[in-house]
Amino acid sequence: MAIIVQPTELHQTVRTPETAATPSRRKSRWAYRGLTVLDVFLHVFVASTIVIGIWRASYQLYIAYYDYINPWFATGASVFVQLLLSVLSDPLVKYFKQKNHSKIAFWVVSRVYIYSRFVSGMFMYVCQEWLLELSLSEVHKVVPNEIVLLICIIILCLITKLASIMGPPTCGFEFDPKPEEIFQFDRMFWPENGTGSWLYVLDSFFSVCIIGSLVVIVWRGVWNIMDKCLYPETMDFSAILSLIIGYTIVLTAFALQPVIKKFVNKLSGFKKLLTVDIYLLFSFVGAVNVWRGLWILLDHYFIPEAPVTSYWISHIACFVFLVLVNSSNSILVRGVYIDAEEDGTQCVDFPCYYVRLLVQKRKRRKQRHIEEEDKEMMQIKVGIDEQTNNTNQKILLPNENGGTIFNETEEQEEMLNSTAKIV
Repeated sequence: MAIIVQPTELHQTVRTPETAATPSRRKSRWAYRGLTVLDVFLHVFVASTIVIGIWRASYQLYIAYYDYINPWFATGASVFVQLLLSVLSDPLVKYFKQKNHSKIAFWVVSRVYIYSRFVSGMFMYVCQEWLLELSLSEVHKVVPNEIVLLICIIILCLITKLASIMGPPTCGFEFDPKPEEIFQFDRMFWPENGTGSWLYVLDSFFSVCIIGSLVVIVWRGVWNIMDKCLYPETMDFSAILSLIIGYTIVLTAFALQPVIKKFVNKLSGFKKLLTVDIYLLFSFVGAVNVWRGLWILLDHYFIPEAPVTSYWISHIACFVFLVLVNSSNSILVRGVYIDAEEDGTQCVDFPCYYVRLLVQKRKRRKQRHIEEEDKEMMQIKVGIDEQTNNTNQKILLPNENGGTIFNETEEQEEMLNSTAKIV
């Protein structure tokens, strides 16, 4: 056990780290909890609202210009762009991970990549919804919407891809710092042959089209159930009620995370997978209600007399805001996730570290500044010790002229005293 002794009071009782650091540890623990609560509220009520705002604006812009767009061409073009961006992801990561790459080029290319992926993904989402509306219109006459929804959820559970349905505010708050966190997306199989292989293209196609279609059906099914059940005759009240339900479930899901993490950490196999899927489904219902409530309220109260203007303002302002806070990556659908595959408790974690990261960076800068000052002080002390040694050597040297040694000694003492005052 290490012993800490106060340098100015050597005669006092020795203190151990356990007794000396307890108050500071308690203070830091409560401070971290406070920052965690602040991060959750910023994520749930600010960042997620911005993400929902840009998705709502982009979707409504497509609907507004629907007469000028060929849905079949838009579907093919969006799938092609998504596949192309998937193929380019690994080369972009390799290039921008080099030490000599331009930071400005990375900033521009990464934001263009994010925006292109978002717009093409939005087109593909709307086109998938349009195609599913055509294909499922006859199915719903025979099979109720609830049954179709249940079948899709069961399929996602059986192939362990239920986590792919998660969206803000019940998913992580994405940042734009590293190339692999921007350009790479989780896919179904991750073939080892690389981006040039046909398996890679097939993997991307399956992840984008098959899993993506199942996700669209699940979101659409839950949304339609809310439209039917939550006072459809008064949409304003329905939206407020949906927000109350959504935020209650989402905040409860965040509050349960420490308990769920401890419980999941003790499980394995099917029990762990079942627990994770139940928790994700519970959180997902809350996320859908938050999206639905905010979406309806924005349609009704944000420049309702000029809806197209409202859509463009939301689209541009929300994206600019996310770029400024270095979180434009949050608007993207982050590929395919495998249930309970992450290490430890990450499978039930909704990371939303923003204020905590800023505080951590500030502490690191402060620590580096302190270390630099300590190095400078050590260099000054070493210089003083060398001067003292030189002085002692001069005093011991024989001198033929009387008084010279005394004068040199006085000069050295004056120089040492002045140096000590500076230190």
